Amino acid sequence: MTEERVPLARPDIAQADIDAVVAVLETPHLSLGPKLGEFEGAFADYMGLERGVAVNSGTSALHLLVKALGLGPGDEMITSPFTFVASANCALFEGATPVFVDIDESTWNMDAERMAAAVTERTRLLLPVHIFGRPMPMDRVMAVADTHGIPVVEDACEAVGATYKGRLAGTFARAATFAFYPNKQMTTGEGGMIVTDDSGLADLCVSLRNQGRDPGAGWLAHARLGYNFRLADINCALGLSQLGRLPEFLDARSRVAERYLEKLADVDELVLPAPYPDGRLSWFVFVVRLEDRFTQDQRDAVLAHLRDEGIGCSNYFSPVHLQPFYRERFGYKEGDFPVTEKIAARTIALPFYNRLTEADQDVVIACLKSAIATL
Repeated sequence: MTEERVPLARPDIAQADIDAVVAVLETPHLSLGPKLGEFEGAFADYMGLERGVAVNSGTSALHLLVKALGLGPGDEMITSPFTFVASANCALFEGATPVFVDIDESTWNMDAERMAAAVTERTRLLLPVHIFGRPMPMDRVMAVADTHGIPVVEDACEAVGATYKGRLAGTFARAATFAFYPNKQMTTGEGGMIVTDDSGLADLCVSLRNQGRDPGAGWLAHARLGYNFRLADINCALGLSQLGRLPEFLDARSRVAERYLEKLADVDELVLPAPYPDGRLSWFVFVVRLEDRFTQDQRDAVLAHLRDEGIGCSNYFSPVHLQPFYRERFGYKEGDFPVTEKIAARTIALPFYNRLTEADQDVVIACLKSAIATL
């Protein structure tokens, strides 16, 4: 196996982060302690919203909101097929049906016009995904929601710090979710966050994440069916420390992305991320794609070449509707969402993280150009 020279992703952990975690380990409050509330409050303040509810993953955050909003069998939730699978699975967890809408070829976000056309009398939730840290046009999403009286949850798991027309992604809808896996802009190791101005919704999510307990109830008193989706104080301490450095992280990632854009501009075989005139991208990953004349097999050959050279890379994302259990359950097939399938067959995620050096970036670029030259 080739030794990895440049990883696909790497968290940015400073001594202050380590010290914050160790400080918690030196107390008896490893879970449900003071750092939980501090992290929730600090993140809500950052977002300019009333409440934050910390959970153990972005997936759990999505699930809790689907449950708290009352979706169930017979209900439909509209979302994108070009996303991480949790954006759709969260509906299935509660017996609801994810309804996919194809994406815009330039932004790779769900197409807002197609979304509007997909609304039916069974639609109970719109779940726009801010793919790779690029916000959807939320004014258009909210207009559709208002017309039909449908709640919206923003899947902002990849978009912390992104803005759309002067507002942070995650502040437009009834609620939003964020995720803090180690490849994200900031990390808690594992973790996620719900944000909302709806105190009733937040209180219900707090109960659901903690085995259905109500505030002030005993440890063995369970008011409703719930889950263990708690985030430990150890993770919250890391999150607090990372949140304080988030502006630094976002600036660093922007610099890395801008350098990729500059150095790859002359590669005619590639389509680079589109400009974003409506605010600030929060770069989660750096994904390019091969032009339409190339096939998925050729893209896979590029990935194989990069891996043989020790360069971390991936195909972001595989279409959700073509995952085996979605095919089996819903009968999806190739051709159902042609834009998603065309993009997904040609994407190449390159190494991307805060402290990617110019020297390592140059190695990545040289290897990518060499791989493309073999096609």
